[in-house]
Amino acid sequence: MKPGKVIGTVTLGHRDPAFYGGRWVVISPMTADQLTGESSSDISTAWSLVAYDNFGAGVGDEVLYVEGAEAMQPFDRPIPLDAITVALLDSYKYTPPTES
Repeated sequence: MKPGKVIGTVTLGHRDPAFYGGRWVVISPMTADQLTGESSSDISTAWSLVAYDNFGAGVGDEVLYVEGAEAMQPFDRPIPLDAITVALLDSYKYTPPTES
């Protein structure tokens, strides 16, 4: 799982029936600077991605997401999906690793 922040939504004209009930969101992966609060920017320098969301995440919400084969696990058949939100974060505490 990776942390990210929802920075937008995607509107589709047509979609696979397996996706009804959810929507698509644009996620900016959160870097260590954003997790610790050292960065004031909501958008990281990493590539943003589009993920399927079934939790109702809105712009500005912090989420956990997975990519790859794990993203297809909630569905009962193979589906063309590369990323999905798996949790909405209410709060978190991040302590960066220390060098020994």
